[in-house]
Amino acid sequence: MPKWGGINERRCQLHEVIRLSGMNLIIDETDHLLIIKVASIPSARMQVYFIDNDDYFQKRLEMADHNGNEYPDNAERAIFYARGVLETVKKLRWVPDVIHCQGWISALAPMYIKTAYSEEPCFRDAKVVFTPSASDLKLPLSKQFRDSYAFKGMTGKELDAFPPEMYIQDLYKLALNYSDGLMLTDENTDEELIQYAQSKKLPVLMPLDLHDADNGDTMAAFFDQVWGRAGEDPEE
Repeated sequence: MPKWGGINERRCQLHEVIRLSGMNLIIDETDHLLIIKVASIPSARMQVYFIDNDDYFQKRLEMADHNGNEYPDNAERAIFYARGVLETVKKLRWVPDVIHCQGWISALAPMYIKTAYSEEPCFRDAKVVFTPSASDLKLPLSKQFRDSYAFKGMTGKELDAFPPEMYIQDLYKLALNYSDGLMLTDENTDEELIQYAQSKKLPVLMPLDLHDADNGDTMAAFFDQVWGRAGEDPEE
């Protein structure tokens, strides 16, 4: 997850992972240092890795500052975050089966996974599920976004179907162009996105009732569709 400026490093016991930090990611012809930090959740026996950078995350909140003003470089922050996560996964030598991207900050990851990183062993067979944010960006993406997102063999044509001035809905549709499924939450059941996903023949998982005993079967059926296994014998 991003190391938002509101996260207290001392209280949450974050520490830098030196062996994973130190790479420079070039965005808009500027080098940005990738810093990786980690904290543990003992009760869940889980580690959480944080993507950090002095320019994009240190001392800065999520979408907007304390006065509610959106950061003008949010799109570039999303570029840095997506590429930083994927580079970190490579260094950790993880081979994920399913990558669940959630919210505007990770909306560019599906595109990178299926283009620039498509031949990487870590991501070659991975399926991508996308969930939109509960809170959305209101301002259009910066003009620099179109000039700075492409790298590593990307053609620059990935945005040809979108208007010159892109908003959050365009960013979500871009994510769905490279995703294998759409998972929704109670906070965001946008009908336009549902119809867009269906037009791409993507499986859609609507918000689940936590008290429904059939949740497990519903979730399993969704991921069978994501994997393209719908209708197959589950024992095979």
